[in-house]
Amino acid sequence: MSQRIETAAVLGSGVMGSAIAAHLAGAGIKTHLLDIVPPNLSDDEKNNSTARNQIAAAGLKAALKAKPAAFFDPDAARLIRTGNLDDDLEHLKDCDLIIEAVIERMDIKKSLFAKIEPHLKDTAILASNTSGLKISEMSEGLSDAVQERFMVMHFFNPVRYMRLLELVPGPKTSPAVMEAATRFGEFLGKGIVLGKDTPNFVANRIGVYSMMQAFRTMDECGLTIEEVDKIAGKPMGRPKSAAFRTADVVGIDTFVKVAKTCYDNLPDDPERDVFNVAPWVQTMVEQGKIGQKAKQGFYKKVGKDILVIDPETLEYREQKKVRFDSIGAVRGIEKVGPRIKALLQGKDAAADFAWKCTARTLCYSARLLGEIADDVVSIDRAMKWGFNWDMGPFEAWDAIGVEESVARMKEDGLEVPEWVLKMLDSGRKSFYDGGLSSMNFYNGLTGDIQAVPFDEKHIRIAALKEDKKNIVKENMGASLVDLGDGILCLEVHTKMNTIDPDVVKMMNEAVEIAEKDYRGLVIANDGEHFGAGANIFMVLMSANMGAFDQVDTMVAELQAALQRFRFCSVPVVAAPHSLTLGGGAEIAMAADACHAYAETYMGLVEVGVGLVPAGGGCLRTVERYTDGLRGIPGIDPLKFLGVGMLNIATAKVGTGAEETRKYRYLRPDDGMCLNRDHLIYEAKHKAIGMAEGGYRPPRPRTFKAAGIDAAQTMAMQAWSMMESGYASEHDRLIASKVAYILCGGNVPAGTVLTEQDYLDLEREVFVELVKTEKTRERIQFMLQNNKPLRN
Repeated sequence: MSQRIETAAVLGSGVMGSAIAAHLAGAGIKTHLLDIVPPNLSDDEKNNSTARNQIAAAGLKAALKAKPAAFFDPDAARLIRTGNLDDDLEHLKDCDLIIEAVIERMDIKKSLFAKIEPHLKDTAILASNTSGLKISEMSEGLSDAVQERFMVMHFFNPVRYMRLLELVPGPKTSPAVMEAATRFGEFLGKGIVLGKDTPNFVANRIGVYSMMQAFRTMDECGLTIEEVDKIAGKPMGRPKSAAFRTADVVGIDTFVKVAKTCYDNLPDDPERDVFNVAPWVQTMVEQGKIGQKAKQGFYKKVGKDILVIDPETLEYREQKKVRFDSIGAVRGIEKVGPRIKALLQGKDAAADFAWKCTARTLCYSARLLGEIADDVVSIDRAMKWGFNWDMGPFEAWDAIGVEESVARMKEDGLEVPEWVLKMLDSGRKSFYDGGLSSMNFYNGLTGDIQAVPFDEKHIRIAALKEDKKNIVKENMGASLVDLGDGILCLEVHTKMNTIDPDVVKMMNEAVEIAEKDYRGLVIANDGEHFGAGANIFMVLMSANMGAFDQVDTMVAELQAALQRFRFCSVPVVAAPHSLTLGGGAEIAMAADACHAYAETYMGLVEVGVGLVPAGGGCLRTVERYTDGLRGIPGIDPLKFLGVGMLNIATAKVGTGAEETRKYRYLRPDDGMCLNRDHLIYEAKHKAIGMAEGGYRPPRPRTFKAAGIDAAQTMAMQAWSMMESGYASEHDRLIASKVAYILCGGNVPAGTVLTEQDYLDLEREVFVELVKTEKTRERIQFMLQNNKPLRN
């Protein structure tokens, strides 16, 4: 199947259906969102399309209000047309993909499929978003032609943020349909895992088992709910929400249903009883204590306090302080594998709990090989992408040591699956082996060694660097890596990818080498974040020593390096993603173009540490808020610059690339990539396209300054915010200084200024603020607490 998916329909407008529709629309897909006609309409309403479509319309409205946001940009809702399942089935003939997302009842789903089948075009893919119903049973009654195009596309909630998409074929699904769905899922930014027609597929089967195991082991080890969540989160390589808090977020009622699906449909599973929900949890559901959506679950917020439920009484109580030696011992271990291994080697109740849960989950995951998925890679990816585990079960098993842990499991009486023992007997001591560029895994079904599959568009800088020939130059802060096809990459790899002198030095080297030997430069990394700004520890050290000339020099060197990006003779493309803050944002804004990951959280946040953007952030703000005014006589730039001033003064951060564009940290023509794995590949090809399109660097700009009177007017707004209690005195000072820079300093309106003039103003104010005690307090507080101080 080679046709493009341009139009889709989502049947069912509940939480999942409306979120799927929002994500499709965000990807540019025209989408019909259909639901039932409300029962018990009045006679007048029965002929009113608005009344008949109100359920779907309410679903769309809820998606627009959802937190976290379901849409990349609320404006994308214009691509969604709401309707109902009686009057609007004719629209299905235009759809390339139809996704069913109605209630998890087999009779309702089969009835719906029978109703829509006559309206499907003969190339349309029909998919169910079921989380665990039998596919073979769902497809009964459909024609053979439709069964060839029928499958499960199981999205995880929240759809926009959860990466996993499980694709499961029916008995007759054609390989071409599976291939087309895989390509489309990757286009949507999803990580694809192929599952089988088993209850709850891959991620939920293991994820719910793991959580149920935590619930049971809590009693075995004599622990409390809050103690379990302190252990089963970051120390074990799991999300901070751990076990009970995760159930609250998902919904305890939903969690119970998924567990019950396993219990009811797995009569031959040796560990079926693990899925049997405890009576006290069932009672909580009956009492409506179902989690975050009900404002009470395992936890309940009362005023400023977070209370926890007592399983004995089902009453809420204050949380007890949780202290375990084993947790304290691993708190400072950054790498996940060593952290898990160290925890499991502990000697207290927390370590005992962690070992029992981990060992049992590892054995269960291994036992399911071949039943739910055919390789360890799929299982590991499902758990990382669907449950946000830092490591999949087999990756974690490698990290703690397969041979040693198997011996301990046997001592504990656990039944280790035969294929794992065969692997060890063969002389292989780990599930994965080889470097990043040649990673392989042990196939437990055949005993063969196979290459770990990677998407051809997934450029992994760490894998490239394994071949030293690809490393052009490197130091402690950054590396220059050859991406091939004449494109050089600057990779920053400090902690949180902050900017320090090593990074600035390599920025300058990048321009020199790119101009000499390459046709383009990409700024990108494999890290968790693009960049969290400048190294403020170094700024504070210099300030505390009174070495303000040193601070001035550091800022000037960063400005000069970023200006070299701006006027480089070959195109410079930044690939921002995740946190792109402060100096990280300034790097991206200095590039000729950005190609941003959809989940890019970008902003000039220096006010949080009592400073102003001084790496060209203010200059770029002037440029981006006044460029469109050039050549138009009589336009007062004050209102435009005022918006830019507020963005900086209130540390506005875009909650995704689309909102970042609205704040003008990204330009209207900067690209957006939905798939994180494809980001560097697409940025590289953007640079190639610019080079082959006859790229010429921009000319240095001049600006007509808004002037000191405009700056004082904008400063009055900051004063008003302070008087209203929205800002502190120091916030007011910083905002006034931002206005001073954006308006060109102490000059009359219309004064022609250069880019360097604005950079000099940035540097002047930056050093001036560093000299204040309150700014140094803010920097110190951020370094110690990782959050801003509003003093």
